[in-house]
Amino acid sequence: MEIRFVRKSRNRKTGPIAVTTTEEKSCPPSCPLKFVVVDGVKKLGPCYANYGPTAQRWREVNDFQDSWTDAMHNIAALPVNDLWRHNQAGDLPGDGELIDKPKLRQLVKANRGKRGFTYSHKHVYAKQRALIRWANDNGFTVNLSADNLDHADKLASYEVGPVCVTLPHDFDGTRTKTPRGNAVQVCPAQYNDTSCEDCGLCQKQNRKVIVGFISHGPAKRRLGL
Repeated sequence: MEIRFVRKSRNRKTGPIAVTTTEEKSCPPSCPLKFVVVDGVKKLGPCYANYGPTAQRWREVNDFQDSWTDAMHNIAALPVNDLWRHNQAGDLPGDGELIDKPKLRQLVKANRGKRGFTYSHKHVYAKQRALIRWANDNGFTVNLSADNLDHADKLASYEVGPVCVTLPHDFDGTRTKTPRGNAVQVCPAQYNDTSCEDCGLCQKQNRKVIVGFISHGPAKRRLGL
């Protein structure tokens, strides 16, 4: 699994925290953000990692990657209580829908004493959800990525970790609720001058809200939300 570790991100949305990028094949086919079909033609989906500077960094992973072991050493060497983000692009280790259990264990171990967090679409199968629950129980925050508000309710019902959700590109406001009444808080970086470094909401496993991300970017309407 090819991965790139950056000690201090230059991404304005994350702030200058440590981030990783994992190769594209880690993303599961079930994720609707990577590709969409428009009038019978397969096109890039609205995933932010498909466009702009993040897309360039994602394509460069194969050229500038660290070994998985080196990346884990770098994460383990972060200061105690440091906030860092795993995967500004990519998903949990493992090809497609599968999670590589040994590598996930290495990742969770490297994060001990730190405040790492990430997002994952690898929640289709119960076996993968059990691994995500284990990671959350052991201090590494894995947010389950939902495709809409109904899906967010379904993922929340599994009770294996916190949930985030994609919201329509024309969503107006900072708060809403799912059909089952779960509170949704829009990512503060989408309406305030803040960053992951300042906020840290997605890292909080026991938060009372689902974090919403308003679809944006060149292909925001392709998701059909």
